[in-house]
Amino acid sequence: MKPAFTLLPLLLMAACTQFPELDATETPGVAEAPYPALVPLVGLLEDKAPPRATPEVIDEVEARAGGLEARAEALQGVEGGQTRSVEERLRLLRQKAEALRSAE
Repeated sequence: MKPAFTLLPLLLMAACTQFPELDATETPGVAEAPYPALVPLVGLLEDKAPPRATPEVIDEVEARAGGLEARAEALQGVEGGQTRSVEERLRLLRQKAEALRSAE
């Protein structure tokens, strides 16, 4: 019985909590926007064949993919605008390290 009495004030305090206004979360223009068109539910539930890609769409997507692959290959090894190979960058770093050691 005692746990019920300790829980009751907590529940009553939670009931007094201020909740954020839901109207404030609307984006501008929503209040003036027209209602969406209502469509019959029967038309939405009918079994229809899924849309198929046409040969033109397939060719377009494959061409775009090929272009993106070509760009990716061109960007391989490019770091910070440099097109040097890893071996060349390693050689330059070793030269700089040797110059710093000899300067000491």
